[in-house]
Amino acid sequence: MARQVIWTESAWDDLERIADSIAVDSPYYAAAFVQRVRDKARNLVIIPEAGAIVPELDDTQIREVFEKSYRLIYHVGDEAVSVLGLIHGARDLTALWNRDERQP
Repeated sequence: MARQVIWTESAWDDLERIADSIAVDSPYYAAAFVQRVRDKARNLVIIPEAGAIVPELDDTQIREVFEKSYRLIYHVGDEAVSVLGLIHGARDLTALWNRDERQP
């Protein structure tokens, strides 16, 4: 059975917040960004280990891929790839990351 992609509530909140921010200037680019992020997440089921291990978290099952300046952070499980968050690369992940809130 193939893995599936599961988005955590906090990851959806991240995506919506970023899209809303982009949409202030361009609804078109906001929609395009959301589509690229969702496509990137869907592709993770093919080769989930393709993403880099998140250095701040030091967990081989939590990885990241980038879309523009944003880090799409996800957990690789046996049956699913869980999207845990979408965070701007310039932000301090250790200050933002609450593992209890972003568990798969």
